[in-house]
Amino acid sequence: MRVGVLTGGGDCPGLNAVIRAVVRKGVQEYGYEFTGFRDGWRGPLDGVTVPLDIPAVRGILPRGGTVLGSSRTNPLNQQDGIRRIKDNLAALGVDALVTIGGEDTLGVATRLADEYGIPCVGVPKTIDNDLSATDYTFGFDTAVGIATEAIDRLHTTAESHMRVLVVEVMGRHSGWIALHSGLAGGANVILIPEHPFDVDQVCAWVTSRFRASYAPIVVVAEGAVPRDGDMVLKDQSLDAFGHVRLSGVGEWLAKQIEKRTGKEARTTVLGHVQRGGTPSAYDRWLATRFGLHAIDCVRDGDFGTMVALQGTDIARVPIARATAQLKTVPPTLYEEVGVFFG
Repeated sequence: MRVGVLTGGGDCPGLNAVIRAVVRKGVQEYGYEFTGFRDGWRGPLDGVTVPLDIPAVRGILPRGGTVLGSSRTNPLNQQDGIRRIKDNLAALGVDALVTIGGEDTLGVATRLADEYGIPCVGVPKTIDNDLSATDYTFGFDTAVGIATEAIDRLHTTAESHMRVLVVEVMGRHSGWIALHSGLAGGANVILIPEHPFDVDQVCAWVTSRFRASYAPIVVVAEGAVPRDGDMVLKDQSLDAFGHVRLSGVGEWLAKQIEKRTGKEARTTVLGHVQRGGTPSAYDRWLATRFGLHAIDCVRDGDFGTMVALQGTDIARVPIARATAQLKTVPPTLYEEVGVFFG
């Protein structure tokens, strides 16, 4: 059997660990051959491949990014996209695809498996941790660790100047990174997309913090929305999957705080630093386990499924179930951390 492997969407710490595990077990235990597809769905769409064997995956476990490259290419929007993928897979002798990605990449895999009979197995990747049916996605732990370290460092500079520091983190339409890093970093306000925020309340928390002679740290997810306003966007352009570019709410909020409280406020946008660099030990561990179980799905012919973490076990779930809706922060979980606000 020949198995294709691709990594789609935004890059993520731990991608190389999955690739390594899939290839090592597939070659050593099952005698499979592998084809690496370049740049996400662009690879099978255009037939662009790279060699993928055991020598190719040596030494990549601690590396960030992906040795296969990635992109936000959407083959469903391409002329004859499905036919081109089928023709290229047939020409290359590829019998199955291991697709490593988030909501969009796995959404394409769902369509290819369910509607067009292309054998696909999914592996959940996203720093946003917003895929249903899995407790965690790899990449999330690394992103939270990076954001937490940044917040730790910002506390000292905020206190030195007695100013407000607003930290904008990634997460798109879910607040997992903001919630985890904000709580771990001792933020005084955490704002998430699932709970529209009141600017006056934020300013009240900031003022309360200053009265206690501390400089406040406000952590805001890029998709957070003011209760009486609209989502702040970097621009109106859309990617291949119809998503807008988020970012800008941190700068907007800092100006509002400064205007309403009279206190100096600065913004730090962590941006892509959260998804770059070497993966944490946990993400290497989780990504490796996902890869080992994904190639088992291929062996068993269990296509249209995604490997998922449930408790401490790796389970198999329909890819469609994992992409049906976003996994968002429950209101009760957000309410728990409210005691630390202000």
